[in-house]
Amino acid sequence: MNPVAMNPVAFELFGQPIRWYGIIIAGGVLVAFFVSYILAKKKGLDFDIITDGFLWSFPFAIVGARLYYVAFEYKNYHSFLDVINIRNGGMAIHGGLIGGLVVAYIFTRIKKINFFEYIDVIKPGVILAQAIGRWGNFMNQEAHGGPVTEAFISKFPEFIQRGMLINGTYYHPTFLYESIWDLAIFIFIWSFRKKKKYEGQLAIYYLILYSLGRFFIEGLRTDSLMIGPLRMAQVISLITIIVCLILHKILSKRNKEAN
Repeated sequence: MNPVAMNPVAFELFGQPIRWYGIIIAGGVLVAFFVSYILAKKKGLDFDIITDGFLWSFPFAIVGARLYYVAFEYKNYHSFLDVINIRNGGMAIHGGLIGGLVVAYIFTRIKKINFFEYIDVIKPGVILAQAIGRWGNFMNQEAHGGPVTEAFISKFPEFIQRGMLINGTYYHPTFLYESIWDLAIFIFIWSFRKKKKYEGQLAIYYLILYSLGRFFIEGLRTDSLMIGPLRMAQVISLITIIVCLILHKILSKRNKEAN
């Protein structure tokens, strides 16, 4: 195969490069917003409140994702401008989830609305946005796994092969594995939404399933954020699964008692 180098820049605007990474992330956000609109309409919720919460949570999710990443890679950042420049990537989904959830909780408390009902409307769109956003990693040739043989990578479409050929070596397309897993989670949650037993169940299932897939996929990656000998994403995934299983048991019991 005669490889063609990946170009992370989509076009230039007023002399400034506009990267595919930002375009894809923005596209994912718009899709998440649209999915939330559909779910809010189906549940008869005030979409203005959903919109307000989204507009508050999203910026803090971006900030959380960036600060989480920078906290583990601080040696690579030498100025404030380096920290806020996200055009080349460098955001951690777990940081974004933490930042977004904290602000969403504060927002629902201020507005006196049900936090769990709110995040059940938001999270299906979030996981679909994650599935889309991983393709931004592909365009930046980041978040990939370890080296693989040409025989292995040849099983994938040619454009995936080109993207995973970095400095003469082929790598695991872990971005693709996670994107497919996230899409499968979205399909499951969307199908399950009418069968849920309590508010918050969709969000809990989302967190459990995402963390389960992330735990195994993270083991293939070469750019993991580390805390000592441990991969931080795997640690957070395990903690999330345990907490969500406990929360599922508590909310299920509360729902049975209420009925």
